[in-house]
Amino acid sequence: QVQLVESGGGLVQAGDSLRLSCAASSRTFTYNMGWFRQAPGKERDFVASITWSGTTTYYADSVKGRFTISRDNAKSTMYLQMNSLKSEDTAVYYCAVYVGSHPYSFSLPKEYDYWGQGTQVTVSS
Repeated sequence: QVQLVESGGGLVQAGDSLRLSCAASSRTFTYNMGWFRQAPGKERDFVASITWSGTTTYYADSVKGRFTISRDNAKSTMYLQMNSLKSEDTAVYYCAVYVGSHPYSFSLPKEYDYWGQGTQVTVSS
């Protein structure tokens, strides 16, 4: 069982920055992880993912060049630095963990095993 707690969301203006954090309860933090977001009335969408070592990252086209995913395994924490925020970035942001060992589709929510409760990000234009 892995418990995840997101933090860092808030209300900002377009063009501002925010950094989200995802703290994991597991002492073994060697999992691939991802960030997703869900706007009202929409499906949960992939934002970014990172391998357990932090050496490989993937981004949705909509955030590429503006968002950066990273992790600190010593602190069991993953981050999402969000710059140049736009109104369309408004959503609840979730972190997730994949604990399996077989190849998986990192952009599909159904592949992930544990989820945080989400943190609201609201960007006013």
